Amino acid sequence: MRGASVLCLAIVAAPAAAQPHPAPTPATGTVSTNHASTALGSHDSNAPVDVDADRIEVQDQADRAIFSGNVRARQADMTLTAARVTVAYTKTQARPGQQGGTQIDRLDATGGVVVTNPSERATGDYAIYDLNRKLITMIGHVVLNRGGNVVHGGRAVLDLNTNHATVDGSGVGGPEGVANSGGRVSGRFTVPQHDQDDKGGTAVTPSANGTTPRP
Repeated sequence: MRGASVLCLAIVAAPAAAQPHPAPTPATGTVSTNHASTALGSHDSNAPVDVDADRIEVQDQADRAIFSGNVRARQADMTLTAARVTVAYTKTQARPGQQGGTQIDRLDATGGVVVTNPSERATGDYAIYDLNRKLITMIGHVVLNRGGNVVHGGRAVLDLNTNHATVDGSGVGGPEGVANSGGRVSGRFTVPQHDQDDKGGTAVTPSANGTTPRP
């Protein structure tokens, strides 16, 4: 069944923490620093999160809900799909004229994780979405794809504060059983396309006496 989303419609993203989040040093070279611009920087991380799945287990005393089976979490124009997602939340106290509720703090996704928005796609074995810090960390066989540019690595951090993605070759810090890619980052990037008739040679024009000058 896919009725689990009804139980989470009241869960909203937690606002950013009061302390300022330090902005990392801007990248000076996309390839050499393993930084890449990401359109996720324009994502509305304060929008509500809707989650649906085949099954749900609510562990209210532990302040978490476990979704399993074709899980799909949506926030604004970003979608995360995975085999299993654990939602950690905080209960909010009721105030005069307002009911108490819950706020999502973090999503932990495992099993064929895919994060997409209208212009980007990121895949990995495992992902953590920290809504307070506005960071998405993907670990294990990570592939970032945007507009034909593809980067492979062991770990990627998508920073929604600074509109940057950082990729490295290490899977260190991931869950048990998640392999890394051997410590290397690789990428394929699109290049300007030229007319197919342009072979790249030098044009040679015959001289007035009919002879062809040497190049």
